[in-house]
Amino acid sequence: VEMTVDRLIDLFAIGGQSPWIDNLGRGPLRDGSLGAWKQRGIRGITSNPTIFQKAIAGSALYDRELAASLNRHGDVETAYWDLVCSDIAEAADLFRDVYDNSDGGDGYVSVEVSPTLAHDTAGTIAAAQMLWGRLDRPNVMIKIPATASGIEAVSVVTELGINVNVTLIFGLRGYARVLEAYMSGLEALLEREPGRVAQVASVASFFISRVDSEIDRRLTEIGTPDALDLRGRGAVAQAQLAYEHFTDVLVGSRWNALAAAGAKPQRPLWASTSTKNPTYPDTLYVDPLVGPMSVNTLPEATAEAFSDHGSPIRSVDSDPESARHVWNAIMQVGVDTEDVATVLEKQGVEAFVASHNDLLTELAAKAKHLS
Repeated sequence: VEMTVDRLIDLFAIGGQSPWIDNLGRGPLRDGSLGAWKQRGIRGITSNPTIFQKAIAGSALYDRELAASLNRHGDVETAYWDLVCSDIAEAADLFRDVYDNSDGGDGYVSVEVSPTLAHDTAGTIAAAQMLWGRLDRPNVMIKIPATASGIEAVSVVTELGINVNVTLIFGLRGYARVLEAYMSGLEALLEREPGRVAQVASVASFFISRVDSEIDRRLTEIGTPDALDLRGRGAVAQAQLAYEHFTDVLVGSRWNALAAAGAKPQRPLWASTSTKNPTYPDTLYVDPLVGPMSVNTLPEATAEAFSDHGSPIRSVDSDPESARHVWNAIMQVGVDTEDVATVLEKQGVEAFVASHNDLLTELAAKAKHLS
């Protein structure tokens, strides 16, 4: 296989997978580094409350806008959304040509509704509509967590013709519910406004490394040779089985009816793909998950590692039997994989809420200093 200058370009050209970058902030927007990533083959951007907390708290680049917004509204949370929406709009404009040139295939920038709404369906729907209307760009995706309340919202928001990135998916059962919510939302939209179905795009963000961290912890606790031998293998196996479920849905009659109306598949997006365990290879969560109609959103260090020595060859569906074998073996030694997903979802929501609240506290402190 002919490799080009950068393996990130090859990942898409050869493996059919879209590399997105998992980082956003005014620094990378203004110093040209996000533009440079785009030149190297990055095709979209994801953000989350933790990314914004790091970007805004550690930077003076937001101070002038923060002061102006506080003067106007006097409210820290409103000011926070002003800052976030400025960055998202600028990033979406930067990647707009990717969106246009790929016929809406890529070039998306994701922004998350407030993590405090994770268990509030109506609040999530309202927040998604607000952000979508305010940003008013076809290459924005609104991130909604795959909690029970979130999944209900996904269906409604999809029916409203809003692009959704469903985040914090940790298990196969949850993933099946997410795909179902997207399809039923599209079916409702098809009935109401058939012409709009082709304009909707969605990804399902399946988290990878955290799944291994939690499964490995449990396997270590179990401690038998069989259990210890399975460490570092669960997350990739589960993601490969999720991809198999995705491709099964695409050959079903339900999807065919939507595809005939121009609907785009909800692509699986591999998230949390940095390697948390320093003894694992740094591209462990990229190389075995390459496949068409999928996305991998890479932290910068992982993008650099992949660019240097990653493999862009299709791999995600090369051996589903082996993935099934590993996954079943993990359950057989005594790991409750459904419980793993439940625990990780709870931790994920809590971590984002903590980041969000920390940032609001930091902005309030900055506001005192700026006034």
